[in-house]
Amino acid sequence: MRVGKALATLLVSAMAVTPACTIASEDAIDKKDAICNRAGQWINPASGNAVAPDQIMRSAAETGIVLMGENHASLEHHRWQAQTLAGLHALKPYMTIGFEMFPRTVQSALDRWSSGELSQAAFLTESRWSEVWGFDADHYMPLFDLARQNRLPMLALNVDRSLVGRIGREGWSAVPKGERQGVSKPAPASEAYKDSLARVFMTKMQHATPGGSWGEHNDSSQQKADYKPEITVETVMAMESFTRFVEAQLVWDRAMAEALLTAKRADPERLVVGVMGSGHLDGGHGVPHQLAAMGWTDVSVLLPMDTGDDCRDMKPTLADAVFLVAPMPQSQSTLSGHRSGVPRGPRLGVIIETAEAGVRVLRVMDDSVAQSAALAAGDIITQAAGLAVKENSELITIIRRQAPGTWLPLVIRRGDQSLSVVVKFPPTETVAK
Repeated sequence: MRVGKALATLLVSAMAVTPACTIASEDAIDKKDAICNRAGQWINPASGNAVAPDQIMRSAAETGIVLMGENHASLEHHRWQAQTLAGLHALKPYMTIGFEMFPRTVQSALDRWSSGELSQAAFLTESRWSEVWGFDADHYMPLFDLARQNRLPMLALNVDRSLVGRIGREGWSAVPKGERQGVSKPAPASEAYKDSLARVFMTKMQHATPGGSWGEHNDSSQQKADYKPEITVETVMAMESFTRFVEAQLVWDRAMAEALLTAKRADPERLVVGVMGSGHLDGGHGVPHQLAAMGWTDVSVLLPMDTGDDCRDMKPTLADAVFLVAPMPQSQSTLSGHRSGVPRGPRLGVIIETAEAGVRVLRVMDDSVAQSAALAAGDIITQAAGLAVKENSELITIIRRQAPGTWLPLVIRRGDQSLSVVVKFPPTETVAK
């Protein structure tokens, strides 16, 4: 991975001070366990050693573009982002913050918010938050508030999902140049990136459902038709549907890289920070790869990571620096039927996206009412409370109206079956589910 000179110097120094963690001895294993079980510290993945936070902040602030990852559903990751943004801003107040969460078509709402013209509710409405993203807005508001309070420009990094979806179905070459929303042809994926995407694609084919930030654009019915239990990474890579999947992912990466680089070149003295899913950053394969292909390598990649097994399995090339947070299962983002600034109602406990014929369940949270009702990833919710639902926002509105202790009838499509499900909300909300 290519990094800024200051951060590269810091990490090389850290490696020189303390030998790299390996699994070659019991002492090394014990050391890695001790580091990986302690939240609240920065780690150099290349060495496995802890690095002082002030060194990380000063070095990252000296690079031209800083990329910060996240698990969209993790509240702790968003808390880390807010903390890190504040630290970078203290050192480099002349800053622009770009967000994967917004397509370019809502840029005017971001401009009005950061200039102080909009209320929180108006900002979420004008930016079409429930439609274009849908994860818990409360988790992101500290980032948006930091930009507003300091009058920092916010940048919409994404393109409309319709473009990514079309490329996922038809391929890059099938989309006319004038319909690519200004995105130039992406640099080809590295073999390592294709390998990681193939493993994601295999999982999607098996479950026939998109998920997370990787695949809202995919044709899950085609994936299901292609899936065979004995399938391998090699056979996946030979599939035409996988080729289109990779092309769609590359367009996503390229669009964000172009937006960040355009902002940086327009104002070279400004620190440009990009906030996006870690899948676009891991190993430098996604957005950093596209930036490098456009001639920009002065980049720092900072990622949050849960303590425990993920940390122990950390690859040396994962990022320039990683911050360890304690896993908080009860802080996962769920569909609560509210927007920030609106009193909370019952929480269903799912991550969703708008599908062709309803609202697709991407993930069901543990110990949620959705899990109790036996909802599953891949279910398509077509009706709620007797009303047809075709978009995320419609389902959110219905759930917002429910009182604690009520029953909510749903109609779902699961494969070829249409099922009736009744969700029972608890009398009071005792956990953030």
